[in-house]
Amino acid sequence: MKRVGDNFKDKESKSIKLLNEQYKENIFHIRCHISNKVYIMIIDSGNCVNVGNTILVKKLNLNIVKHDKPYKFCWLNTCGEVMVTKHVLIYFLIEKYKDEVLCDVVHMHTSHLLLRRP
Repeated sequence: MKRVGDNFKDKESKSIKLLNEQYKENIFHIRCHISNKVYIMIIDSGNCVNVGNTILVKKLNLNIVKHDKPYKFCWLNTCGEVMVTKHVLIYFLIEKYKDEVLCDVVHMHTSHLLLRRP
């Protein structure tokens, strides 16, 4: 027996499911371990670069290397364009999966680590 409002709930859950399926292909949010501490990682299929947050890099005292081809980056924060002049190699762990990624170093408000699609 259906109750009043069940039909609305069914429609609402179907729309939420469709929205979730659309965004599932684009953005993946997860926590990872870097140097035995938990940090926020976002994998974005629309992103074209790997980015490590300056706060993370400074906090962990990671070795920064001068970027061989500096460029301007503008969509990660509200400050306008940012000049990318450094990159860093970051080792991370997600459960039993271990990997390393070369990231440009940029101050951002979204996460500690932002990766392009694999």
